Amino acid sequence: MREDVLKIIYQQGELKEFLREQPIWYRRLTRHPEEIEQFQIASLHFFEKTIPQRVEKFSNGLQMVSMMMHMIQGMYQS
Repeated sequence: MREDVLKIIYQQGELKEFLREQPIWYRRLTRHPEEIEQFQIASLHFFEKTIPQRVEKFSNGLQMVSMMMHMIQGMYQS
């Protein structure tokens, strides 16, 4: 694998971890180092760090807090 691609991977620990989880990317990046951006995007999807996934996670947290608040209010009213 090219040295510049390895440098990018080892600078970001998550990319290194993703490469270990998905070894097909090692072969793919060795043959096509220009696919490093696709590799980074696939890593974001794998670790659920894309913007829509983060928004969904935040929304689920808010729904949980709202539900807990309603339960607490219900307990105090009865």
